[in-house]
Amino acid sequence: MCIRHTLLLPVLASLVACNQNHHNASSSQWLLIDNFENNLSDWQKADTDNQTKPHQPNPQITIIEQGQSSDHANHYLLKKPAAEGVIGNRKALTYKKLPKPVPVGETYTFYTRINVAAFPNNHAFGLSNLQPDEINKHGYDAFEPTLRVTDKAESNGHINDGALMVKTDTGYSNIQNYKTAQSAQPLNTNTWYNVWYVVNNASVKMQGQQYNVYVQGGEFKTQTLVYKNAKFRMKRELPLIYFLANCNTGPLKKPYGNGGLKYDDLYMSRGINLSSPL
Repeated sequence: MCIRHTLLLPVLASLVACNQNHHNASSSQWLLIDNFENNLSDWQKADTDNQTKPHQPNPQITIIEQGQSSDHANHYLLKKPAAEGVIGNRKALTYKKLPKPVPVGETYTFYTRINVAAFPNNHAFGLSNLQPDEINKHGYDAFEPTLRVTDKAESNGHINDGALMVKTDTGYSNIQNYKTAQSAQPLNTNTWYNVWYVVNNASVKMQGQQYNVYVQGGEFKTQTLVYKNAKFRMKRELPLIYFLANCNTGPLKKPYGNGGLKYDDLYMSRGINLSSPL
């Protein structure tokens, strides 16, 4: 019996390793979308609802800035709907084609780092299954999986608190701290957060068109599941082909604020991959 158990141990260890690799692929399997160490030539920008007065063409600010990591200079993307004091840019779209489409029926994991430069603001980012002309036409409805950062007041009077948000069938929801059974705390400014969103692009009939979100940063000292089964916005059941970011100054009469959001290290990986690409 002892000999049999000894022989089985390597086999069992191998099976466990295979199972873990299936659910948590290695960092070598990440595909880079952008780390902003070069220029923005592959990105497209469009201000499709520019109501600025006096009119300012192309008011959005989408630029690469340099920060400092622990041992070297690091570049990131800063996105704002307009310069401070400029209001009326209602849709500041910025998007880039993914290195590989996410076919219908498949699951991919997306990773990015975000950093709130300042509140008040109103930002959304995620994925689209539309071509550029359709993204420009549909604006917010070009999104499928969506993450949102804002402290703006909604039309129904509800005031968002600056926590990271996801899309639901009835609107948006703050991410959750399941350990405390409470909504997550507002995002800290000038703090980098690691975000993984696992996107299920199967059909609705196959329990797809939804995504799970994991965060590390702020109150979450280690990688933590913060939302289960968030919903695609439109559920078109098409291949996902663009990373999309949008922001909004708010209307002329009641502006939200032009606080910026920083992005860095955008990656994608087939399957469920909760490793770090960095």
